[in-house]
Amino acid sequence: MRSSRASSAIPGPSIAPRHQNWGSQPLSPEIVASYSRKSESTSDKDRLVVSIDLGTTCSGVAYGSSTHTNGQVRLVLNWPAMGLSETFRKVPTCLLYDNRGGELLSWGFDAKNASLMSLYMRCQWFKAFLDPSIVRGESTDPHLPKLPPGKTGIDLVTDYLGCLWAYAQDEIRKDVASDAVDEANVWLLVPSDWDAKSCEIIREAGIAAGLVGSVGPRDTLWRDRLQVITDAQAASVHCAHLLGLSPAKNVLVCDAGGGTVDLAILKSIGGSTKLETAELSVGGSHPCGSLFVDLRFQWLVKLLMEEHPIHREEASLANFMLNFSEVVKLRFRGKEDETNFFPFTCFNVEDPDDPAVGLINGELVIPGNMLRREVFDPVITLVLGHIARQLRKTDERVKALLLIGGFAGNDYLFQRIKDEFQDQIQTIVRPPDADTSALRGAVMHGMTEPLISRVIAPHSYIMKVRLPAEQQDHTARPAYIKQSASGLTLCEKRLKYLVRKGVILRKGERIITKFSKWSQSIKDGQFVAMLYTSDSPKVMRYTDEGNLEELCKWSVDLTSLPHFGLDASRSSQNGFYTEFEVGLELDSSEVRGVLLYQGKEWGRVVFDFLV
Repeated sequence: MRSSRASSAIPGPSIAPRHQNWGSQPLSPEIVASYSRKSESTSDKDRLVVSIDLGTTCSGVAYGSSTHTNGQVRLVLNWPAMGLSETFRKVPTCLLYDNRGGELLSWGFDAKNASLMSLYMRCQWFKAFLDPSIVRGESTDPHLPKLPPGKTGIDLVTDYLGCLWAYAQDEIRKDVASDAVDEANVWLLVPSDWDAKSCEIIREAGIAAGLVGSVGPRDTLWRDRLQVITDAQAASVHCAHLLGLSPAKNVLVCDAGGGTVDLAILKSIGGSTKLETAELSVGGSHPCGSLFVDLRFQWLVKLLMEEHPIHREEASLANFMLNFSEVVKLRFRGKEDETNFFPFTCFNVEDPDDPAVGLINGELVIPGNMLRREVFDPVITLVLGHIARQLRKTDERVKALLLIGGFAGNDYLFQRIKDEFQDQIQTIVRPPDADTSALRGAVMHGMTEPLISRVIAPHSYIMKVRLPAEQQDHTARPAYIKQSASGLTLCEKRLKYLVRKGVILRKGERIITKFSKWSQSIKDGQFVAMLYTSDSPKVMRYTDEGNLEELCKWSVDLTSLPHFGLDASRSSQNGFYTEFEVGLELDSSEVRGVLLYQGKEWGRVVFDFLV
């Protein structure tokens, strides 16, 4: 199958309270991805909408309502830092635990800036535990944190969402009525390549963290107030005026964040008065975000200070990194800064001079051309390569590129993208609020109408079948005509299209096809399906017409169906037919096959991994 800065004190515990829920019930398994199913107790056009972006390195919260904020989208800007409330657009995705018993000690800036002691464990990058390939057990991420005692990766996600939401609720209540916050619709932003399983996991984590809760015994649909939307879709809503969206226009969204760069190509669909987007192609999450520029800078400083160990100590490196990250990283302009020199004040006053390596009067002075060559270019080149590969994945022209995310604020990255792709892409834009575009877009969409997330089938998915022979078959493929054990004249090696390439589907929508199998005895219960893909616009009838790629062989055990044994006992001497259905499901990262009988699922398999 194809598979494609420092605090001397540690703040006290900051644990988000869990909601007391009325009528608690298990999470329904069909709640996946971005389907909106609303509570009927409050008008949704008046309901407060909150969006939460759980980022790899930093997270944020936005909110808005047609009534409570007069249609404005507002950000939570005040975040706790060393006992104070500081103004930042986002807060670090970071947790600090007691490594003896797994007790959560602090989160956000306090966890990030805490001086580590032997009894403390700082956890970052835990969002990666939800990456589809890691959920499936196919890969690992070297940046995944070591887990505290008794904790799973999902527990870390739940703990962080609980802390983030407990604080954000109080901040939002300073602006809008408390009951509006309690009844808010909450949208979780996720990468475009997350499959239904990853979306379901983060949604369960969000419910466990108390992002939504029942406001009374009649509020039975409270879980439906927590929904999921992709970063790319949300950003396209916020930036539609920049993109000049029109029907059938393809847009590549490059979400360049702190940890990863996520790519997705969206197609605008619908009429000119009401446009929606569907995912045409998703390129996965790539570890080349701005954090890797930081790591390159740290490597360069260590290299330059090889003969000056006092400047390689942890506190010194942290000081250099802070100056670079807060002052230089986003302002660096590439070639325009090549002849400039960038001074970084040394933390240690000892060993202040060695001009040969840039130590001058207590500062480390690094030439701009060295920063470009050794720090920025290696990471930006990776980003450009991923964009180029994403463009090659579709045979449709991409007319616009939208650059968002925290790393998007770097002018050099933006210029390199324009220089590299301006001949291929008509419009390349970066919104002034690129780091919060998706947050704002999710709220904007939530204030207008329900989102139905759509995906465009990347290939045709076809099954080899035996069908009753028609005259065309006798003429065109006489060698394929066979007599079945049940006495029917059949044509072998026929093709049954489960879904055609380019069809626009709701993400996770199940396309059902009916099948039947003739079994000669109760032991004959294996239905073997040969699956193919094709990118050809031609609708083929037989397996020998070419342009087919064998995908997998799916063996379905029909004996698990409740009526199989009964049908066998009632059968004649020759055998019996078993009626069943096969469902095909597509989302951004995988294609699944489902065995169905009378609408109930009896088995499933992943046919194809798209990213």
